[in-house]
Amino acid sequence: MEAAGRLPVQPWMRTAEVSAVLAALAGAGAPARFVGGCVRDALLERPVKDIDIATPEPPDRVVQRLAAAGIRVVPTGMAHGTVTAVIGRWNAEVTSLRVDVETDGRHARVAFTDDWGADAARRDLTINALYCDPDGTLYDPVGGLADLRAGRVRFVGRAALRICEDALRVLRFFRFHAWYGRTAPDGDGLAACRAGAALLHRLSGERVAGELLRLLAAEAPLPALALMLDHGILAAILPEHRGLERLAGLIAAEDAAGLPDRERRLAALIRSEVAAAEAVADRLRLANRQRDRLAFLAAPPVRVVQGLGPPQVRQVLYWIGPERFVDLTLLAEADGGGDLAPERAVARAWQAPRLPLRGRDALALGVAPGPHVGQALAAVEAWWAAEDFQPDHTACLAKLRAVLLSAGSGA
Repeated sequence: MEAAGRLPVQPWMRTAEVSAVLAALAGAGAPARFVGGCVRDALLERPVKDIDIATPEPPDRVVQRLAAAGIRVVPTGMAHGTVTAVIGRWNAEVTSLRVDVETDGRHARVAFTDDWGADAARRDLTINALYCDPDGTLYDPVGGLADLRAGRVRFVGRAALRICEDALRVLRFFRFHAWYGRTAPDGDGLAACRAGAALLHRLSGERVAGELLRLLAAEAPLPALALMLDHGILAAILPEHRGLERLAGLIAAEDAAGLPDRERRLAALIRSEVAAAEAVADRLRLANRQRDRLAFLAAPPVRVVQGLGPPQVRQVLYWIGPERFVDLTLLAEADGGGDLAPERAVARAWQAPRLPLRGRDALALGVAPGPHVGQALAAVEAWWAAEDFQPDHTACLAKLRAVLLSAGSGA
C-alpha cells in the first residue's frame, strides 16, 4: 500500500501504553497501524477518544504476543478478529486484517488476511479506512482523505452492497454525516439507505440505540435527522417520533446554556406519553436509568415555569433532583416557556438539605413501630420543604408530635 501523506506524530501515539502494545505486536516484524477514528479525528484536529490498531497478525497470535508482553487481553470479538488490550485504566482495540466470507445483513463470517487493501475494501465508509504508521505515515487506499477534507460521507465501493452486508450501516451513514458531513449527502449512499430502511427491523435494539444516541450527541444533529425523516429512516427505527420541531427548540436552548445531552434530545424527539417512552426503552433495550428518565420527561409530575422564586425552585429541586430539574427547564424553553436561566442558576448552587428527623425520633416519643411512622415523617418532610427547609430539629419534632396526635398514633 502506497503512502498518501503524513500526519504529525500525536502525543497519544507516544504514550507508554500505546508504545507497549505496538512493541508487542511488532515482534513478528509485521507492521501494526492506527486505523479509523483516531486517524480521522487527528487529521481534523479533534480530540481522540478511542485508539484502534490494525495488524496482519491473526487474533490467536495477537493474544499470544500481548500476553507475552504482560498486557491483559480481553477477547471482545475473537470471531471477528478483535481483542482489547488493557494496561491499567487504558485500553485499545486491536483488530486483525480481515475479509468478509459470508454476510446476512446482521453478522459476518470473516477470514483473516495480511492484505491491507482487502481489509480497507470491506470497511463501511471511506473515512473509516484511513491507516497510519506509528511514525505518522498515512495510507488511504479508498479515497478517504479527499472525502474527509470535503466533509463528504461516502460508502466504500457499492453502497447497496455495503448495506446488504450489514443494515446498521444505514444508521452509521447518517450518524457520520451528522458528525463529519459538510456537503450535500452522497446521492448513491442516500438512495441505498432509503432502500435499506426495510432491513432495519432485523437489527438488535442495542445496536440501533448505540447509533441513534451517538447521532443525537453530535453538535448539530438536525440536518441528518431531517434526511432520515424525509427518507423514511427515522420512522423505521423510531415510530414514536413527533417530528423535529421540539428537538430544534431544545437544541437551541441547550446551545445557549452550554448543556447538550443526547438522552434529553431523545426525549424531545418522541411523543410526550409514558407509553411511547416505555415502548422506545423496550425496543432499544435502554438501561433502567435511561428508561426512567425518558418516562419521567414524558409526563413529569411537576411543571417548571419562568418566574419561579428561589423557594419554589428549591422545593422542586428537593423532590426531583438537579439533573431532572435542568431537563425540565430546557424542555420548557423548547416549548416556548421563556428564559429559565435564573432558575438553573439556583439549581447550580443547590445543596440538598437533610431532614433533621429520623424514625428513632418518633420511637423516642413512645410511638410503636409501624408504617404510620413513615407516613408521619413524610408529612413532616412535606411541611419542612414547604417552609423552605428552615425548621430545625426542635421545630420538626414538634410538628411530628402534632402529626402523630392528629393521626391518633399517640405521642
